[in-house]
Parts: sequence; C-alpha cells; structure tokens
Amino acid sequence: MIKRGLWALFLPFAGIASAEGLTLQLPVDCTLGDTCYIQQYMDRDPGTGFRDFRCSGLSYDGHKGTDFALPTRADMQAGVDVFAAADGRVRGFRDGMPDTGYSEETAAAIEGKECGNGVVLLHPGGWETQYCHMKQGSIAIRNGQTVKAGDLLGQIGQSGRAEFPHLHLSVRQGGKPVDPFDPDGTVSCATPGDSTLWAQTPIYQPGGIVDVGISHKMPEYADVKEGIAAVGSLNVSSPALIVYGFSFGTQKNDIVRLEITGPQGTVISENRKLTRRHAQAFRAVGKRLRSGDAWPIGTYVARATLLRDGKEISTQKTEIQIDG
Repeated sequence: MIKRGLWALFLPFAGIASAEGLTLQLPVDCTLGDTCYIQQYMDRDPGTGFRDFRCSGLSYDGHKGTDFALPTRADMQAGVDVFAAADGRVRGFRDGMPDTGYSEETAAAIEGKECGNGVVLLHPGGWETQYCHMKQGSIAIRNGQTVKAGDLLGQIGQSGRAEFPHLHLSVRQGGKPVDPFDPDGTVSCATPGDSTLWAQTPIYQPGGIVDVGISHKMPEYADVKEGIAAVGSLNVSSPALIVYGFSFGTQKNDIVRLEITGPQGTVISENRKLTRRHAQAFRAVGKRLRSGDAWPIGTYVARATLLRDGKEISTQKTEIQIDG
C-alpha cells in the first residue's frame, strides 16, 4: 500500500525570539503534514471559550501546550521518537503508565497523573519544557541528566489523559505557560505573530486529512483510529469498494471529497458536507459489486480531500491492487 500526504512543512522564514533566551527544535521524529500533525495549540482565549494563536479553533478551553499527533495507534505502536527540544537538565520523569488513553474506565487511575508518562526539562533563564503522554517503557533518561537538543527522551504514546496518540509539549517561564508560536503575546486576530521560539516554525495547518484507506466493508471508527481498517489488496469478487478519510480540525460546512479510480476510470466520487466542527472525524463512501459482475484487475487509487470555502487545504491518497 502506498500512501502520501500533501501538505507543507515549515515556514521558509520566521524571526526567532532570541530575546526570550530559548530556541526550540522539533521534538518529534516525524514529518509534519505527512506522518504526524499538530492537532491542538495553546488556548489563547482568557475566558471560557477557546482559540489558537491564529484565532481559529485548533485548541480547547484551558489547553496549555502544543499537541503533536500521530494518525493512528498503529503508528504509535511502530514507534515514533521524542527528542529534547532544547539543551537542558532532567528535573523529573514518570514511566510505567499504560497507553490505554482516557475513558470513563480509566479516569480514576489517571486522576492526578494526567500527563501520563512524561519528562520535565529545566533550561537557563527559568524556562521549562514538559513532554506528556509518552509510551509506556520508552523513557530513556534519568533524573539530573544533562541533555542536548535532539537527544532521545522516549517515544510518543497515549498514556494519561490522552484521547489519541500524541506528544503534548508545554513551555513555561517562571512557572507561567508560554505559547512557542507567540512568546511575546502580541499576536492578534488582525495581524500574524512576529515572534517565535522555534528554530524553524512549523507551518500552521488549519485542519486536514490524516489518513485514507480502502476496504471491502464500511469500517468501524475504532478500527480507523487504531489503523487497522484498511486492506492491502482485494480480489475481483470483493463485495464492495469503500474509501474512507480520517480528518482533524474540520469546521462546519467543510467538504470531504472521497474518490476511487480504477483501470476503467472513476469508480466512485462523492462529497460529504460536515454539519459541525470536529476535532477528529471520519467519513466513508463506497460501491457494491453487482451480482454476476467482477472488478477489473489492476491498480485502484483512493483519494480523500478536505475542502474549505471551495479551496483544497489537504489531500491524501493510497492505492491497492485487485487481482483475480
């Protein structure tokens, strides 16, 4: 199976907030816009609502960090490393919590340990970085250890209060949360931020397709999130061809376009209009094999595209073979 994401990765230039005294490297060993994405940013609304630094909805009330998410739990199981974002010293860590995520069943065991498995690093100038929801048994440091930016801390997991596999990165100075995308706090809805703590600032992706797959039956949402809904191949008598798209950060009236093309052209192409915003969601469409028919042998390409206000903001595709 071949899969390819089509988003940009980093801003070509952004001023580093060197006056703040901390410069951050990307803390995850994945490619933003392809093998991982930023699900949520720090909440910049001082009231009971929420907004991210771009005055959009990629956050939730009281969120104090940046969430680097993986498309599925299968990606988590395969292993994605977490790195120190800057030079520092280990103040503390926790390991041993299972990657079961947050639910009614796990809430009591998680209470008081919402970060899950994690690491806190101290940096000069009163700065701290905290890394949460890491994989059980992956912590690779010890208390008091000195680390350099890029040193291995562990791997992305789903421990603690986490509803999907991700790394939650918090940045603090003097104990107060700081948004690394706007450390001087001067960003407004009318003007972009003019400061950053990032050595290379990740481009803001306002939602997107994070996974696409083909199946012979309508997938269960739990299997989509687990990364086990797609099939690697089909045969000419498979009962149906189904394409699904897994998305994040969608808004009301967004359109998810789902398509399959085969050796004889378009098999199916449909738009699904979303009626409300979703932190994560999936949509699927398909075509049943008629009695007595057979799918043509060859390559089939599925594509999921997210459209907003008529403009394409994200697309992914995958392909399979149908054999006799």
